[in-house]
Amino acid sequence: MRKAPLSILVSALVVIAATAPVAAQDEAQLKYYTTFRTYDIAGVRMPPLTNEVRNVIFLIGDGMGLEQVSCAWTLNHGKLNLDNMPFTGISRTYSTSDLITDSAAGGTALAVGEKTANSHVGCTPSAQPLYSMLDKARRLGKKTGVVVTCHMADATPADFCCHDDDRYHYDAIIADYADCGVDYIAGGGRDYFGPKREDGRNIVEEMKAKGYNYATDEEELMSAPLPVLGLLADDNLPIAAERGDLFRNMTSRALELLSAAAGNNGFVMMIEGSCIDDWLHANDIGKAMEELLDFDRTLGDVLQWAAADGHTLVVVTADHATGALTLQDGNLKEGRIGVAFGNDGHNGIAVPVYAWGPGSYAFTGIRENAAWSALISSFIK
Repeated sequence: MRKAPLSILVSALVVIAATAPVAAQDEAQLKYYTTFRTYDIAGVRMPPLTNEVRNVIFLIGDGMGLEQVSCAWTLNHGKLNLDNMPFTGISRTYSTSDLITDSAAGGTALAVGEKTANSHVGCTPSAQPLYSMLDKARRLGKKTGVVVTCHMADATPADFCCHDDDRYHYDAIIADYADCGVDYIAGGGRDYFGPKREDGRNIVEEMKAKGYNYATDEEELMSAPLPVLGLLADDNLPIAAERGDLFRNMTSRALELLSAAAGNNGFVMMIEGSCIDDWLHANDIGKAMEELLDFDRTLGDVLQWAAADGHTLVVVTADHATGALTLQDGNLKEGRIGVAFGNDGHNGIAVPVYAWGPGSYAFTGIRENAAWSALISSFIK
């Protein structure tokens, strides 16, 4: 081997000397978090993989990459309800316009089975409408539902119900809910349906005229029959540490109503842990983890319901990962993590896919996000 010139060796030593203190600096910059809201995972027995799939429940953790899941797993002392999912895959998240997707394009790919450009909601890059798995289910006579922790004008719920080439055209996006035909809608965003609109329309009243039962709080939601429009906050729902079991109860009510109304014909529902992403953008690891752990607790409820049902496919993934998060320190026994954020935006790292229940054997390998959506849709019959 030829020896390197002395000048190169000296330069390398200078670089090493200059960068050596960075580890200590990084340690000082780590954000530590310990949660005491730990919980036991759901004990479920998966039904036979060959059972008929009647219901599909698609859960999306917004911004929830594998690093975020690893942090939550550590905080809950090495156990998550996600651990129940026996089949896993990898999802590539880039959009047609950018290597780094935004939530609009990432969510559209998951909703409709086709990639689109950043900022586009439920439509092609040329603004032609694309129709989601909920639309397919409705055409087949199935019941449908959307449960989120964000406001309904946000990208992911809009991707499943609305169509626009700009995710920030809130008035137009919300107006699409009046014609979406989804049977159970629950989340936040009252202001976007009336008080904040520039066109003067009251979308709540329009939907009530079409038969929707309007709920403004948890008590009203738990007694409202289908079809339901539940707007439980002016904007996003309260943060996970403050809302108690609201997200879980919204989901349980959806399962109760949709299953009863659908019978053997089945239902399709999208559930989003929306605000995981918001707090990762803010580099607030504590609030982000509380959101993710609440999402996982909700998943536990879903799996218990699905285990009793025996005919439900459950799929979990993310639209992208957020925050360039790295888990650099912590203690599994104590449920403590030390993390560093690389940015306050999204990244292009592939995200995990998890599946449980009849048909879940198909959910392995590496695919595009749109291909995973197409696979889910193939079980909607």
